[in-house]
Amino acid sequence: MITKRIIYLNAKAISRSTLVKRWHCGIFFLLMTSLGLSCSDQETPSSRPNILLLMSDNHYAYHLSCYGDPVVKTPNIDKIASSGVLFNNAFCAAPSCSPARAGLLTGQDIWRLEEGANLWGILPDKFTLYTDLLEESGYLVGSQGKGWGPGSVKASGRSTNHAGKKYSSFDTFLKSHKSDGPWCFWFSSQDPHRPYEVGSGAASGMDLSKIQVPPYLPDNDITRGDIADYYYEIQNFDLQVGNILKTLDESGQAKNTLIVICSDNGWQMPRGLANLYDFGTRIPLIIAWKDHISAGRVVNDFVNLNDLAPTFLELAELEIPAEMTAKSLRNILFSDLSGQIDLERDFVVTARERHAMCRQNGLGYPGRAIQTFDFLYIRNYEPDRWPAGDPPLFGDVDAHMLHYPSPTKMHILVNREDPKIEPLFNLAFDKRLSEELYDLKNDPYQMVNVADRDEYSRSKEKLAERLEAYLYQTNDPRILGEDLKWEDGEYFEKVDFKPRPSPEAIEKLNLKEVYNYFN
Repeated sequence: MITKRIIYLNAKAISRSTLVKRWHCGIFFLLMTSLGLSCSDQETPSSRPNILLLMSDNHYAYHLSCYGDPVVKTPNIDKIASSGVLFNNAFCAAPSCSPARAGLLTGQDIWRLEEGANLWGILPDKFTLYTDLLEESGYLVGSQGKGWGPGSVKASGRSTNHAGKKYSSFDTFLKSHKSDGPWCFWFSSQDPHRPYEVGSGAASGMDLSKIQVPPYLPDNDITRGDIADYYYEIQNFDLQVGNILKTLDESGQAKNTLIVICSDNGWQMPRGLANLYDFGTRIPLIIAWKDHISAGRVVNDFVNLNDLAPTFLELAELEIPAEMTAKSLRNILFSDLSGQIDLERDFVVTARERHAMCRQNGLGYPGRAIQTFDFLYIRNYEPDRWPAGDPPLFGDVDAHMLHYPSPTKMHILVNREDPKIEPLFNLAFDKRLSEELYDLKNDPYQMVNVADRDEYSRSKEKLAERLEAYLYQTNDPRILGEDLKWEDGEYFEKVDFKPRPSPEAIEKLNLKEVYNYFN
């Protein structure tokens, strides 16, 4: 098992021998590059690999046994981690399904994708996708599950999902593959997306006393049971992974298949999904390729889900489009080192625009964030809006209409005036300042905003400058004063315009039967 590492506490704790090794390898690399050689022990691949992308839905990074979680059991995923590379510092482009997946497909930051930055919108067909480029070069491209979405494929200008033609299963996809050419398949699980079967985790035999409850959630039986139900769905995803890998092995194509296991964004808990905190943006990422990628490595470089697009293209021997803002992971994958490999990968930038339909007139909660080994800095562009959605539903957290069970959210809302719960309610649901800064070494759970403290003023200034420089470099319309197409982009799930809470929520929170987000 690969031991869990909280990256901002351990990323720099690399042994002296490792640093010396890296220094010598770096000097050797500079000398050998001119001769076309590499300091890696791995051979350069001689043929274009098959690409198998296995994605969970709303799944925080450290909730896998190979990342050190003591309760959830994921033996199939652990096996891939032990045979490849586990990334400690992997993030999505946005803590929201559609834009995170749009960034993955395009290799671009979400603010460059027009309405593609929103949930339940479109991803305009004008943007170049790695799936299309692979298909044009001879790959058979297919998908199962969500792929890109939720949103309107038709209104995006496409006849099939951006992820590729839909198949009922991986086995069906492989049987449709009649040539000797390579293929690319994206399996997108529904797990562990809510709703969960309440009590399923405990009923499966999980020991709730061993569950590690983060301090931004109430530590009680309700939360522990809720987390256990979430773990149960992660274990179901692991079973799905195991079945797909069994099919791959039986096909005889495992040796030339790049396997990627990841999530689209963080977990569906207060301060998780739809938030720029670690718990909404940090994702698991594991990559393996038998006989090509050194096994059992743990990498601390900051990487983005967007980096997969240029990685796939480079491994497929295709040119990376100039508009892609992400960078290929090839140099990391074919290194034989652990720790931090590419010293330029010492930060990541994430963003959010509109998530669920949960504010009057369909407004989002725009923000940008930069995370380093030491700090998380967040810029909230509309601090007068409710970050978790308008009260009383607070629809950017869990069940956006309170229409299905979300026990932890419900417990916080019902007990919001309890002195022990009130601070947690404020963290998850109350309005926020325009700037947030968290000292990750002393506050790994991002509970105390130190943006206004004098002793952090220089750190905040440097991070703000670095973030703004990156946003200028990548042409963020919010920085350039250009048209913000996502502000009034269409929302295609019309039922969300008039949310109807569940009878339980109506009774416990004294709610109306119907709400209306448009006058």
